[in-house]
Amino acid sequence: MQRVPNVSRDDVLRVVRRDYPAAAFAAVLSLLDRYGTETWERERDRVQLAALKLAAGSAAELERQVEAAKRDYRDALAEAEFPESLACMTPCRLLRPEEIEAMDARDWAQYRRWLAGA
Repeated sequence: MQRVPNVSRDDVLRVVRRDYPAAAFAAVLSLLDRYGTETWERERDRVQLAALKLAAGSAAELERQVEAAKRDYRDALAEAEFPESLACMTPCRLLRPEEIEAMDARDWAQYRRWLAGA
């Protein structure tokens, strides 16, 4: 069972403040808000957080991540929230269920640590 983070706009704002200089706050939000304007661009806050995580404080990378999410938001979510599982896609069929559960737990823990700023 795949875990889904319960996030909000407040989380987005907090991470922007944490990861970018105060002077860039408005510009970063404007860039992030390019995602979520179309009806097919789902899970706005979650995808924006994924873009922030993948950008790791880089405005140029954030722009690339937002544009990529506009093409297919699922890629951003998978890379940000399930990096170990994503890297293991093909050989995962060979893993025991408990190994898959442990990998999923590690992915969930790393995302929660990142979101919390740890």
